[in-house]
Amino acid sequence: MLSEPFKTIAGMAQRFIACDRDQSFLMPPDVREWLPEDHFAWFVLGAVEAMELDAFYTAYRADGRSRPAFDPAMMVALILYAYARGTRSSRAIERACIEDIAFRVIAAQRKPDHATIARFVERHQDALAGVFGEVLGLCARAGLVGLNIVAIDGSKIAANASREANCDYERLAREVIEDARQIDAEEDELFGDRRGDELPPELATSGGRQQWFKVARRWLDDQRAEQAAPIPRDRAKRLREAKRRMDEQRLTELRAEQAYQRYRARGKDRRGGRLGPNTIPKPYVAPEVPAGEINLTDPDSRMVKGQHQFIQGYNAQAAANEHQIVIAAEIEVVSPDFGHLERTLSAARRELEAAGVSELPKVVVADSGYWHTEQMQRLGAEGIPVVIPPDSGLRTTPRPGWKGGIYDFMRSVLASEHGKALYRQRQHLIESLFGSIKHNRGFKQFHRRGRAAVRTEWRLITATHNLNKLHRHQIATAAA
Repeated sequence: MLSEPFKTIAGMAQRFIACDRDQSFLMPPDVREWLPEDHFAWFVLGAVEAMELDAFYTAYRADGRSRPAFDPAMMVALILYAYARGTRSSRAIERACIEDIAFRVIAAQRKPDHATIARFVERHQDALAGVFGEVLGLCARAGLVGLNIVAIDGSKIAANASREANCDYERLAREVIEDARQIDAEEDELFGDRRGDELPPELATSGGRQQWFKVARRWLDDQRAEQAAPIPRDRAKRLREAKRRMDEQRLTELRAEQAYQRYRARGKDRRGGRLGPNTIPKPYVAPEVPAGEINLTDPDSRMVKGQHQFIQGYNAQAAANEHQIVIAAEIEVVSPDFGHLERTLSAARRELEAAGVSELPKVVVADSGYWHTEQMQRLGAEGIPVVIPPDSGLRTTPRPGWKGGIYDFMRSVLASEHGKALYRQRQHLIESLFGSIKHNRGFKQFHRRGRAAVRTEWRLITATHNLNKLHRHQIATAAA
């Protein structure tokens, strides 16, 4: 038998470790003996103990009635450890609570099933998104939230939806077979008197009609993000929701056209200058039906340009400091990074303020896709210098009209030794972050659907990245 400790071949003795599966074992009675003292599981448990988890506990009854739930602190630690180890499937987490010693230690020998884990994530979606800030606070107390340099970038991540599920309005209308009055009743219940297509009093933008439409669509996306409405599981409901969204977008563009005409009628631009006769726009012909397509599996997702091809997904934004600690993690549905600079940095400042950090970044670096003259000037006026190349690496000459002023000033900054040294750090700080998350940890597709759910998932991924960084920092500090 192979399990025998010795074998004799050609007169020579071979020695092997015995493999007797009938041998009885006694596990140590104290779980603290199951894992080494410096194991990551103990670190996660200690980190969760230091967090403020009231948002989880207040969701449960205080009168002691109903069936007892699993301790939220245990569930949070279980989810954080699973995400840190690249396990996001609730079924895989359930299996690990039986087979993996570290998971068993964290779950205190309890075995929550996959449905319980999935319901916990869904029920506490907002609170789990807030764990990102709790972890950032732990990093700040450890001295890892320096702001000598902040790098901002975005990466396209596939949604839990196929691009084949995209359809136009005509196909969508054919599939919606229920009475339109039922759809109207559901919209009334959801929105009340506010139909979801109102615009602010004035769109703060310049440029032509299409620019106004673009800003209006961005405004509508932000409104939907604030509503954080979950994606219905029933396909018939998703069809009606998709149709409602396409109608809503068409009405929003019509409102934007009315606002644009009022702006043109005043005869002055935003700065008070006079609009010349050559800038009179062509007459606008409203489309009879909404244009474009929408995904029937995840209506919040869009076709975004990935590294090699277009994918159905989201634009995951992140800001990292010189220690590669993520200080902001947000989700955008617009594919280009243009316009996301100020939004991502504002999110970082909110996170830092909540973590007790009030200082401003000494410098912000980003690639050429983030160039936005107005945003860069506003940040500079606040005392936050920004280093962004005006030209992409593929261009050998400046873009037409991109000469002089701030364009040449930024080129001179990037031509200096100090500017080159600053910008070189961008690749190490932020691009390697995405590389680690997507390739080392295997995070290439979201599991959940809807912008709010995807945002929670993205913030958990980046929070566990920060936890790993903090764990290594504490081990290095203890060994020094």
